[in-house]
Amino acid sequence: MSEAVIDPAGAVEPGGKPGVKHDFSRDKQVFPVPWGKAMMWIFLLSDTFIFSCFLVSYMKVRIATTDPWPFPSEVFALTLFGHSIPLILIAIMTFILITSSGTMALAVNMGYRKDRNKTFWLMVATALLGASFVGMQAFEWTKLIQEGVRPWGNPFGAAQFGSSFFMITGFHGMHVSAGVIYLLVVAFRVRNGFYERRGGNYEIVEIAGLYWHFVDLVWVFIFAFFYLW
Repeated sequence: MSEAVIDPAGAVEPGGKPGVKHDFSRDKQVFPVPWGKAMMWIFLLSDTFIFSCFLVSYMKVRIATTDPWPFPSEVFALTLFGHSIPLILIAIMTFILITSSGTMALAVNMGYRKDRNKTFWLMVATALLGASFVGMQAFEWTKLIQEGVRPWGNPFGAAQFGSSFFMITGFHGMHVSAGVIYLLVVAFRVRNGFYERRGGNYEIVEIAGLYWHFVDLVWVFIFAFFYLW
């Protein structure tokens, strides 16, 4: 018969193994997933629900409206060298975000190798790509506003187009902007040896990468639903 283990705090753990109560009373990690990573996954799950609601609402509005919906290839076209090129800016923005996912993945790899210099520059490159994306989105917004698109109406067709566009792309752009700041803070802490002084754990780089990959993945759905449909 196994003997009970009595810990100093007075908790009795039958079977000779520490249990959940024992771990929580000691402020220890109960599950084999770091707290920071677990909390990021929970945050991203909640964000998934929000973006899903936005995109489902967009589909419902688009299907239900009786007014003609604007053609994305016409609304989001740019005139270059005397020719109107449909979705050229959106294609460049998408390429930039996909590239930033690659640099972020490399940063995570270099972080676990504890290569501070490469991790720093790869994270800075990712942040610069993200800032470029936000800048292009600001240009896109400015262009449409100058053409008369508003949250309550637009000259291209259904009035719901403007509200859907500014709400969905604006919410995503806010996430990208926050991600740029987040990446830069982590990058400069990596460069200054902040994580080396705290045990040399570069797990925070992977956590930042989870957020960034999520933002990139959401853009793929926005691109498909809003610009290609």
